[in-house]
Order: sequence, then structure tokens, then C-alpha cells
Amino acid sequence: MPMKMLVLVPKVTGRVIYTFDLMLSQLLGMEYDLTVDAEQFKAFEGPKLHYGPQRLGDEPFVKAVDLLFERHIHEQSFRTVAFEGTVAPYAVYGQGNLMPFDVFSASFFLVSRYEEYLSQVRDQYGRFRAESSWMFENGLLQRPLVNIWTLALGNKLKAIYPDLALKQPKFTFIPTYDVDAAWAYKSKGLYRTVGGFVKDLASGDRERIRERHQVLRGKRKDPFDSFDFQFELQKEFKLKPIYFILCGDYDTNDKNISIRKAPFQSLIKRLGDYADVGIHPSFSSYLNIEKMRKEINGLSEVLHRPLTKSRQHFLRMNLPRSYQKLIELDISDDYTMGFASQAGFRAGIADTFRFYDLENDMVTNLRVHPFALMDGTMRDYLNLDVEASLNLAKQLVDEVKAVGGTFIYLTHNETLGGEQRWVGWPEMYRRMLEYIVQ
Repeated sequence: MPMKMLVLVPKVTGRVIYTFDLMLSQLLGMEYDLTVDAEQFKAFEGPKLHYGPQRLGDEPFVKAVDLLFERHIHEQSFRTVAFEGTVAPYAVYGQGNLMPFDVFSASFFLVSRYEEYLSQVRDQYGRFRAESSWMFENGLLQRPLVNIWTLALGNKLKAIYPDLALKQPKFTFIPTYDVDAAWAYKSKGLYRTVGGFVKDLASGDRERIRERHQVLRGKRKDPFDSFDFQFELQKEFKLKPIYFILCGDYDTNDKNISIRKAPFQSLIKRLGDYADVGIHPSFSSYLNIEKMRKEINGLSEVLHRPLTKSRQHFLRMNLPRSYQKLIELDISDDYTMGFASQAGFRAGIADTFRFYDLENDMVTNLRVHPFALMDGTMRDYLNLDVEASLNLAKQLVDEVKAVGGTFIYLTHNETLGGEQRWVGWPEMYRRMLEYIVQ
């Protein structure tokens, strides 16, 4: 029977329970109990950990700051300290500290996205800027800090209690596809098709006119139609992908095929036969629960099953309101947690975690699945070529493999079509997959 650890804390709060469940239970696989009874703690003969402001005895001790014992949100001021190749916030000083920083508060600060509740700086789409994050400012965005710190904590406890059972983390890969526009030219309807030709004529883009004409006559494959290629890769590499389908009404930033069109419905059903399918709430449905409900219901009707997975179009997310609305719509798993402009780990973790609603100071049942890398980040924001993009992907994969985490990659069917600005990207994706599964 595995040994259970007893943890002494000055107060049991929602934040304490959430953070210890994430780090000790989920990431380390430990069984533990919390207590506020110092006498019970002293009498306990099994493995112990004391988390509090002052050390009481010789037991392993992590000095605590106030963060996990509070209920309100306020500006954070902390000192940092170098730790095992990283920099950590909430540095603590004194004799007998197991860690030179409050590892639990530091992890909660990142995973709860505490800083996103405080900053009012947003980009043109209303998104929290990657460049405003503490991790980016400290050059740590591409490190899964919470995993790294938790494993270090586990190793220190294991050195003190050799019989303590810790799980061996296992690397997992999840490919995800955002279908923002199923086809470049097909099934657009008369108005959009004629408008496309007029736009091409006005710009003098003869190659695009020729391509559009050939696709519509059935003489050439639509450049966005990379689905057969995706299915081949899924079979070859034994992948279990997730597709996120944009179903919003046509608008400036929502340009998919109408979900009422039979060819698009057939494609959606085909994707549903090969993989999990989730909703890709449209740009125009941002924080509009009725529009989101309409889009979810429309896609659900096509698939003849309820939807539980989501990723926001343009990665537009406002904490906590975006997640609160998803919960109200019975979405159980969200895959939006990541930055458009930078690669890396927005929440400092390469694992699924439950959303902690800081506004209401409570843990929710919404599971957050952070992605580490997106095709458009490399090509459009970082201006990387194919080889540099592959190297960045390998670097992030190595980081996740080192901690036995989950690597989630975001790509688009347009990218894997490999035409125009995406020449060479299908081969890059295949090489990335080969590296991941080797």
C-alpha cells in the first residue's frame, strides 16, 4: 500500500487544495492528507511536509507566502531566485527551506493565470499579450516551469523518504487542427465566388484566377483540402487528433463555409469518423453566449452527438468570462490556452489542469489543455522559415519529453495544403511527427 504524506498547513483554503491536488496528486501521483493540527502532525510517523510561514521542527519545510491563503486578487510583488536552470518567483529566505522559493504559490500564480486578471494591456484582438507575461519577460515562456519545479520537489521529498511512491510521468502528443476555412474556393456560393474573381482581377493575380477557375471546374484540388493527407498521417503515426470546426456566420474574421451546405456537412461527418470534433467559437461570438450556443447546437446537429471540446477562434480569451461562459454551455474541455504571437507554455505547464476561477475563488470542472506551438506563430509572428520552425518544434518537444508532459500542436488544413505561403510545411509537419514518435 503506498505511503500517504501528511501536510501541515496554517489554513485549508480552496487555493491550497487546488494547488496540492495538481502538484502532489496529479503530477507526482502521491497520496496525501492536509491538516491544521500541529500535534497530529508531530505524532504522525509517516512522510511529512510542513507548508507555512514559520518552521516548527525538523520536518521537510516549504516556507509559504500569503498567496494561497488569500481570497482576493491584488497586485503581486515578489523577489525572484535562480533555481535549477530557471528563475522562480516568491523567493523565501531562512534556514531549513526545502526550496528557495514558495513552489506552491509560484505554480498557482502561473496556472491560475493570475497576472491576466491584473493587466489591462491587450493586443488588437483584445487578447492578453504574450510579451506582457512574467515568463516571457524572464525568458522562460518555452519552459514548462510547473512541471520542472514539481519534479524537483518530488525528488527532494524522495531523497528524504526513499519509500515514497512517485509516478513516472509519460510523454503524450495530441495533434489538433483548426478548420477556419475548409476550402479556399469550393462551396462558397455565388456571391462569394464572384466577389473572389473580382478581387483577383482587381489585384491582377492571374495565377490565383487560374487556380480558382481550375478548382471550381474540378480540374485541380482545392489548396486548403489537405484532409486525405491528414488521414494518412493519422494512420501512419497512430495519431488521435482533435478537430475544431468554425461554424459561425460569415463575417470579416469568420470565413468558413456555411454549415448549412451539404458538402461541408459531409466533411464534418467524415472528420467525426476519424477523430474527436470540437467547436471553434467564431470571432464574432466572443463573449456572446447566445451566438456560441447557436454555433455549438448547429455543429452538434450535424454530428448527432453533444460537443464537449472547444477552442476559441483567433485564440480570443478573456479570463474569467470566456471560461465561465463555456462552463455555462456544458463545455468540459478547452484548448485555447496558448499564445498566438509566441511559442511556449502560457500557463507554465505542459499538462491538463482544471480552471481555477479567481474571480469567484473556486475550482471548476472545466479542464484546460494548453497547447505549446501553432503553425501561424512560427510563420506569421516569428517569421521563421521551415527549418527554423522545425528546430523550434523539436526544442519544445524535448522540453515536454523531459518532464513527461503533454505536447499539443495546433495546425490548420490550409497549412498542410502546402501552397502559396505554406510551401514546405506539410513536409515540416511530417518530420516533426517523426521526431515526436521516434
